[in-house]
Amino acid sequence: MTYVVTESCIKCKYTDCVDVCPVDCFREGPNFLVIDPDECIDCTLCEPECPAEAIFRDDDLPEGQEEFLEINARLAKTWPPIIQKKAAPADADDWAKVKDKRALLEE
Repeated sequence: MTYVVTESCIKCKYTDCVDVCPVDCFREGPNFLVIDPDECIDCTLCEPECPAEAIFRDDDLPEGQEEFLEINARLAKTWPPIIQKKAAPADADDWAKVKDKRALLEE
């Protein structure tokens, strides 16, 4: 079992979750974070830390977010690890509740 970062993270990229991860399983892209499913130990610590409510267990993904299981696994193979919290983008709060952001994901 693993946790998955979903669409809500796109263009928000808060990194509160990174600070609490005991195994450094987050990977960072241009405007999105992913969780490496091979590294995630299902500790549950990251989920409540996400201000955008973008992190879910793989077997509890909201309807319409299932593709993010594959997206996380694929991008985790090439994106670099992020192990420390960073400042969120200046406009992160504006993007936090925007729906249908999939097309904005920069891979």
